[in-house]
Amino acid sequence: MPLFGVINSMHSEKLSISLPVFLVQFIGNYKIAKGWESDSQVIEEALELLQYKELEQAYREASQEVDPAWDVTVADGLSDEAW
Repeated sequence: MPLFGVINSMHSEKLSISLPVFLVQFIGNYKIAKGWESDSQVIEEALELLQYKELEQAYREASQEVDPAWDVTVADGLSDEAW
């Protein structure tokens, strides 16, 4: 079952989408391989992974931002050996 499937299944909305045949076949095969009951579970898992990927990218970008206070701390004259 998808990561948050149990929690989120209580608050669901129906959605109609069109997909290429090869993706529909993939969904069916993946559902069988995982022993899941519905195509929706496969789509939910895929969307959760996409959300995770986007969040990971946002954290990566945020960690690359320069913090001016950190530059002052690094330049305080203490070497690593002083600790």
